[in-house]
Amino acid sequence: MARIAGVDIPRDKRIEVSLTYIYGVGLTRSQAILAKTGVNPDIRVKDLEDGDLQKLRGALEEYTVEGDLRRQEGMALKRLQDIGCLRGRRHRMSLPVRGQRTRTNARTRRGARKTVAGKKK
Repeated sequence: MARIAGVDIPRDKRIEVSLTYIYGVGLTRSQAILAKTGVNPDIRVKDLEDGDLQKLRGALEEYTVEGDLRRQEGMALKRLQDIGCLRGRRHRMSLPVRGQRTRTNARTRRGARKTVAGKKK
């Protein structure tokens, strides 16, 4: 496996797709990096030469990826929670943050349904 930005990228996939295994690199950014470095996006990772890997590592240093990006996002959420704004409180309570309804739906955020005992007559 080739190691770029501290991540083992899969050997048997195209380099265009393999770069997306790095946190902070999607398909669009991957294509931009490959265009900038001049590496063929259709080549497999196992067929890459050492020079190409060095070019890719150098191009990725311009972007915030992996640990630094995770830390930035975590600090942004912590800031919202510390100042006590609505978005921060919703994050803390594991509820939808962007105005979605919670009476129904919202299962991704709230978790599986908890059954409540029926009312006796």
